[in-house]
Amino acid sequence: MFDISWGEMLVVGVVALVVIGPKELPGVIRSLGRGLGKLRSMAGEFRTQFDEAMREADIQDVARTFTDIREGASGLSTATFDPIRNEIENVAQAAKAATPDWSSPALAKPEDVPALPEPALSAPDPAPARKPRKRSAKPKDAKPDDNSGEAA
Repeated sequence: MFDISWGEMLVVGVVALVVIGPKELPGVIRSLGRGLGKLRSMAGEFRTQFDEAMREADIQDVARTFTDIREGASGLSTATFDPIRNEIENVAQAAKAATPDWSSPALAKPEDVPALPEPALSAPDPAPARKPRKRSAKPKDAKPDDNSGEAA
């Protein structure tokens, strides 16, 4: 920031030693350090307050933007859904108008309509069970055994 090299710092230190003297130099350096510390803390506080003010300004700006969007969206939603709401109400009124008035004597109530007789369902007689056939031990096309013991 100040662009001071080490050589220049050495020159300043030697001049301070000659001008102030070796006896008072440590006290002066200590006072200079405290002053620089206070200066740095004040700069930090200023930076913190400045950042906080910027954050508040940004938050207020964002809150204002959200308020504008919300107001725009509420107007949009009523403008969008009002025709749909009107159509639903029209259909409901038409359905009420089309519903028959059951108090009229010309119309019979569903309870007054005689029920149709239920058809008599009878199960057909089951077919008689078939008797199982007896099986012989030998198959039909089997040849009679040759008990002679000779090999063919």
